[in-house]
Amino acid sequence: MKKALIIGISGQDGAYLAKLLLSQGYEVHGTSRDHEVSSFSHLCALGIKDSVKLSSMVTSDFRSVLTTLQQADADEIYNLAGQTSVGMSFAYPVETFESILIGTMNLLECIRLLKKPVKFYNAGSSEVFGNTVTVADENHHYHPRSPYATAKAAAHYAVTNYREAYGIHACTGILFNHESPLRPPRFVTRKIVSTAVRIAAGSTETLHLGKIDIYRDWGWAPDYVDAMWRILQHPEPDDYVIATGETHSLEDFVRISFEKLGLDWKEHVVSDPTLFRPSDIERSCGNPAKAKEKLGWTATKKFAEIIEGLINAEQSTDGARRIR
Repeated sequence: MKKALIIGISGQDGAYLAKLLLSQGYEVHGTSRDHEVSSFSHLCALGIKDSVKLSSMVTSDFRSVLTTLQQADADEIYNLAGQTSVGMSFAYPVETFESILIGTMNLLECIRLLKKPVKFYNAGSSEVFGNTVTVADENHHYHPRSPYATAKAAAHYAVTNYREAYGIHACTGILFNHESPLRPPRFVTRKIVSTAVRIAAGSTETLHLGKIDIYRDWGWAPDYVDAMWRILQHPEPDDYVIATGETHSLEDFVRISFEKLGLDWKEHVVSDPTLFRPSDIERSCGNPAKAKEKLGWTATKKFAEIIEGLINAEQSTDGARRIR
């Protein structure tokens, strides 16, 4: 039986990845900053909390990382931890760098010191590319436009360095936006869908958004954790863009969300300048050709299906999210 360690298992991707690995017959270990007080609501929603061995770990604390890696003795390590909000990174840039870059460096250094043949997955981000005037593949230049993106770029380079310098099987998945019913309320897609559902049910509130003339490549989170697993199954360590290859505006996301509920979005949505970021990406789109060729991976859900899935989950009559 293979053993996997998921660092940051309490998040959206960590929970879906745990479910996938359990279905593949893995023994799954997972960490959060304090597992004794965390509710692990996502694992509970997926019905797998009792099937995972949970522990506490702080990635910025080298001793904590070393102890956890020794105890888990995993064959595969998935690093999904760190501050995940682009918007929050402008308010907390130092904390963002510590959680993303220092955390990744501690993991890599512990793997090097322990000398156990282990496969390491690093959660990269399409934010490193900045504006993608042309569709971004693995060789596209980096132009990060936030503290979050800058930290992700630095972590990616660290992974590449340890792979080349020490022969560690270390890979980065450069994932474009991916959504699911497990997204926290602070994420704009969840904010849009949940507000639209409440308005359709009779709420008189108004949805306040920042810029809506931005374009993103949106995918489905369960598809993307499948790509993470496939990346580590490939015999040669490498980096991969994971995306749908399609781009849509945030205005389209808003319009379709409201239309599916029989509403005219223009009657309920305002663009609020106070929500604008100091800098933002105008257009983001990825080229997943390498992942398709080498990993046999393609996205199964496209834009309209993703929105429909989010709405269906939000409308669940018993208050629980439908996990698809």
